Amino acid sequence: MTDERMGDALWIVLERLPRGAGIVFRHYALPQGERRAVYERVRAVARRRRLTLILAAPPAQAAAWKADGVHGRSPQRALRPLIRSAPAHDRRELRSARHADLRLVSPVFPTRSHPGAPALGPVRLGLMLGSERGGIVALGGMTHRRAQALRNFGIGRWAAIDGLIRT
Repeated sequence: MTDERMGDALWIVLERLPRGAGIVFRHYALPQGERRAVYERVRAVARRRRLTLILAAPPAQAAAWKADGVHGRSPQRALRPLIRSAPAHDRRELRSARHADLRLVSPVFPTRSHPGAPALGPVRLGLMLGSERGGIVALGGMTHRRAQALRNFGIGRWAAIDGLIRT
């Protein structure tokens, strides 16, 4: 997950992502022209490194910007060949995102992205998901160590912003 707060660390993180990983490009606060310029730089790295690039934007914009996928709560379901990812912060949002290829469930742990928001924690995350594990991506306060702990709950995918930046 990209974020303006990453600054120049973004470029280091992109180079460290493992093959097969993906990027959800957000950078919401940038003016449109600047956002597009940063996106194109990210896209060049993603192509060179064979990373999947998902744009947090309306589906038409994701297609126009030649993203591999689209992230958001768009009601459009027939987005092939775009990968579809959607946020889910509670059971209702999880159900409404059933059509998405990836459902980013958050916040699993306390996070700077949503200060003060109650975190699910592993047990409540497991209860919220019930038997659903398909396409689930844990987000919110994630680190490599926390991701390893979630494997006990059948969750093998995770995303991060700060958790990928070494301080």
